[in-house]
Amino acid sequence: MPTLAKPPVSADREISAAGLLAALAGHADKALVFSCAGRDVRPGYHVTEVKSGRFEALDCGGNPEAWQETFIQLWDVPPQPGRDVMRVGKFVAIMRKVSERIPYDAGAKLTFEVSDGTSAIRIMRASAVEIATDAVRVALEPRPASCKPRDRWLVQEPERAASGCCASARAQACCG
Repeated sequence: MPTLAKPPVSADREISAAGLLAALAGHADKALVFSCAGRDVRPGYHVTEVKSGRFEALDCGGNPEAWQETFIQLWDVPPQPGRDVMRVGKFVAIMRKVSERIPYDAGAKLTFEVSDGTSAIRIMRASAVEIATDAVRVALEPRPASCKPRDRWLVQEPERAASGCCASARAQACCG
């Protein structure tokens, strides 16, 4: 019976690289299966690159934003003769090698870029990790766009309601 690993997930359903690696710990010999868009990424998938970046932006409310992000690109291709699905241990070794050569913040936002080499890259995030007897399954879901001023307001709204404050969403104007 599969069990659901509980890696640290932020309020917006994000699993960081550290959270993913913690969930994978102790399962080196198991197959690592990624699933997205209602199907498994094919067993011949390949981690084509891991990249890290620091981003600075101005949101639609004129607020400066800054964050770190780690990207793992999966090439969703059919298996070649003699190649099976990647094992957890190999994936962890890839991430270790990246950390030795390119510093990245393991607690940063983790984004998966998934493509078959022909179709456009799909931008995904890890949303759940399931540990089964012979495999670890990582569910990927599309990363939605968001309005950061609205997101901040939604987080603060329960606090306002609890304190009796009647501020409206207009108090945190966006797009202007």
